[in-house]
Amino acid sequence: MKIVIIGANGQLGSDCCEAFHEAGHEVRPLTHDEIDIADADSVSSTCRGLQPDVLVNTAAMHNVDACETSPARAFAVNGIGARNLAEAARDLDCLLVHVSTDYVFDGSKGQPYTERDCPRPLNVYGNTKVSGEHFVQAIAARHYVVRSSGLYGKAPCRAKGGLNFVRLMLKLARERGEVKVVTDETVTPTYTRDLARQIVALAGSDRYGIVHATSQGECSWHEFAQAIFELADVPVRVHPALSSEFPAKVPRPAYSVLANQHLQSHKLDIMPHWKESLRSYLKEIGELSAPAPV
Repeated sequence: MKIVIIGANGQLGSDCCEAFHEAGHEVRPLTHDEIDIADADSVSSTCRGLQPDVLVNTAAMHNVDACETSPARAFAVNGIGARNLAEAARDLDCLLVHVSTDYVFDGSKGQPYTERDCPRPLNVYGNTKVSGEHFVQAIAARHYVVRSSGLYGKAPCRAKGGLNFVRLMLKLARERGEVKVVTDETVTPTYTRDLARQIVALAGSDRYGIVHATSQGECSWHEFAQAIFELADVPVRVHPALSSEFPAKVPRPAYSVLANQHLQSHKLDIMPHWKESLRSYLKEIGELSAPAPV
């Protein structure tokens, strides 16, 4: 199949390019220089020229603070951008895989969110991503809306200054010898290489709709940081903290764990546990020091 991947130079996009290529597909990567998803003409003409079998959208305005201060721009990218891609997928009769986020929920449930739970975002970013989901569901006949959580990968995370959480923790530990990490925010950290492989598996099926795709298990950011330092064998003092000690400009969900219910019900779930994924990632970037468990 011909796979067009939008946002191909991002964390997830770059891993999607690699995963689809490894699976034997023809991959056409697109960056913002080659397509502007907020521009309907750019999307239509580019997609029409490429004639994809599968259109994978990993592009978005991810910076939560920037979305809050520029809501119109955030909606243009995350909402109207998704609409433009859905229309292109409809016109070309191709599959659209649109990547969304755990931030569509407010975190008040306190247990893993399933695909049946009603979104209730706390901020502009989450609201614009929900609007994009609705556009995709309403327009594209064949689609996956893939929600994930706590992404980290090999490519630089531009929305976070080039450093994902893992790399940031390692950097701070080596520079300062101690870090403070919150204990009252719970997530499922998800390695983008695993998510990319899951997207490849989805693209070969016809179980369309909203799909939660994260690593297995859950942890606080504090627990995740401790696991990073243990596996990388980095000496550091890890101090527990509350999120209230780090005043945020924008509200974020305190609990954003997703249950891969759709994947599991159709026997499509290939996501490993977050600890296994972290080990794989640290090995890939040359930071793994701890031996594998017996």
